[in-house]
Amino acid sequence: MSLDLSDWENQRAFLAVLRGGSLSAASRALGVAQPTVRRRLEALERSLGTALFTRSPSGLAPTDAARELGPHAEAMAAAAAAFQRASTAGPADIAGTVRITASEVVGAEVLPAMLAALRERHPGLRFEIHLSNHTQDLLRQEADIAVRMVRPAQAALVMKHVGRVKLGLFATLAYVAAHGTPASGADLRNFTIIGPDRTADELRAITAAFSMPAPKLLSFRTDSHLGQLAAIRAGVGIGICQVALARRQPVLVRLLEADFDHALDTWLVMHEDLARVPRIRATFDHLVTSLTAYCAER
Repeated sequence: MSLDLSDWENQRAFLAVLRGGSLSAASRALGVAQPTVRRRLEALERSLGTALFTRSPSGLAPTDAARELGPHAEAMAAAAAAFQRASTAGPADIAGTVRITASEVVGAEVLPAMLAALRERHPGLRFEIHLSNHTQDLLRQEADIAVRMVRPAQAALVMKHVGRVKLGLFATLAYVAAHGTPASGADLRNFTIIGPDRTADELRAITAAFSMPAPKLLSFRTDSHLGQLAAIRAGVGIGICQVALARRQPVLVRLLEADFDHALDTWLVMHEDLARVPRIRATFDHLVTSLTAYCAER
């Protein structure tokens, strides 16, 4: 095997095919022509002396060699992205790119206003927001700052507990006017309840919270939390929403407050090596203040 470790373009092509499952998907992701992706992939296979993909009815299936190399390519991509972010500002400037990962709802509904206020003070800042309910690895530099709903267990992280995000049951005023108000948790079976589709831990949580099997209780299901929030706002039925977020929606009313009053511990996290980088430190400190105030809303 003869591999030129400086040939990152071929490795990027490999990773794009691995992620997308086809040459066309990789072409779109990289912004290059499909034949270019093919040439780069073939060049990498020649260097390695092994096939990385085989054709399948659904596209290109990775070989054992590709699956083994995949995590290393992901780590290289994360490091390259971190290098690019670090190069966007001078060492003492509060400017440049900060990558933040957060859950769908927090990233789409809560953070934008907070970050807009920060950019008013530091217009040289740029933000990349990664929306995911899955945890990104800060040690592998997949993000600079993370908003997490569980206490991080990894070492070498700076973390700040900003409070507890309160959750409640909400519906629109129009839905309540048309369908009435549930008198108890058991009464929810007579209403349209919005919740998860196939996410096992969330389905178990719903079952435990309402003492009835989630599949029997839920009549509008999606694993997307943004989808659930959109359904609540549209008047589809009753669903779980962050209390502070719902309070900003005049059309929403809280139901069964005494029966359903849950909260999620919330942490802001960054790698300890980034704590001295001005743009990261300024963003982290601003979000600590802003999220602490958000969690304190009732």
